[in-house]
Amino acid sequence: QVKLVESGGGSAQAGGSLTLSCAASGNTGRSGIMAWFRPAPGKEREGVAALDSDGLTVYADAVKGRFTISHVPAKNTLDVEMTNLQPDESAMYYCVAKWALLLPLTPPLAEDEYRYWGQGIQVTVST
Repeated sequence: QVKLVESGGGSAQAGGSLTLSCAASGNTGRSGIMAWFRPAPGKEREGVAALDSDGLTVYADAVKGRFTISHVPAKNTLDVEMTNLQPDESAMYYCVAKWALLLPLTPPLAEDEYRYWGQGIQVTVST
């Protein structure tokens, strides 16, 4: 079994920043992809950023230039630094993962690509 645990959520003012962290434990693989998702209009959830074990990153257009996804070796976590946050980005943010021997050319941002999901962590952005 795999467990994903998010931390670092909370409140920020509009224009402010937050960093979310995700720790994975259990039967994780050596090759895979981890990503962050949040609810979106017309979809259940949308991917905002993904990182694969080759170091390739992908961002949703809405967050490009403002969010940075990275693996932090000292903490062994997947972090996403979110800057210039806006009130409409208030949501539950989910850490997701998949492990596979063969990775796609680019990390996907479609929710049905990911097998493992964390419980989610709340981010609230106020005006």
